[in-house]
Amino acid sequence: MKVVLIGFRATGKTSVGKALSRLLNLPFYDLDQLVEKKAGKSIREIVAEESWPRFRQLEREMMFEAASWPEGVIALGGGAVMHEDEMELLKQKACVIWLKSPPDVIARRLLADEKTATQRPSLTGAGVLEEIELLLTKREPLYHRYADLEVDSFGRDPEEVAEEISSLLKRCLCGSE
Repeated sequence: MKVVLIGFRATGKTSVGKALSRLLNLPFYDLDQLVEKKAGKSIREIVAEESWPRFRQLEREMMFEAASWPEGVIALGGGAVMHEDEMELLKQKACVIWLKSPPDVIARRLLADEKTATQRPSLTGAGVLEEIELLLTKREPLYHRYADLEVDSFGRDPEEVAEEISSLLKRCLCGSE
C-alpha cells in the first residue's frame, strides 16, 4: 500500500505521516527531507543559493522517484500539487489524502514552529496569514483535484488523525492498479 499526504505547510503531513506509517507498518518518507538530503542543503539554502524554481525541480524529480516505490507513507511538500504530471502519476499508484486546517490555525502553527525560520522560506514575501490565504486560493483547487480523501487535522493529535485515515483506507480502493 502507498499513501500520499498532501496539504498546506503545517497541516500535520509529517507528524500524521509518521503516526500512520507506524499504524500501517509501512516506511515513512518526508519528501522535503529527501530533497534536502539529495541537495546536501536545507530548503532555505536551496532557495537562497539557487532559487525557488531549482527547489521545485528537485521536488518534481523526487516525486517522480516516489511514484516507483512499492509502498510507504509519503508526506509531500505543500506546493507539490503544482507538479501536475507527477501528481497524476502518484495518484495512479497511491491513495492521496488531503490534510486540511484553517488559515489562522496554519499561521499559528507556522509562527510557533522553530523550523519556520530555518526551513520554510517565504514564497511571496507577504505576511504569514496573507501568504497562506493567497497560496490557498491557488492551491485548494489542486488539493481537491488530487485528493481521494479529505481529512481535517485541526485540533486533533497526529495519532487520532492517523487512526481516522487508517479506518478510511480500509474502505477505500484508491491507488489500486
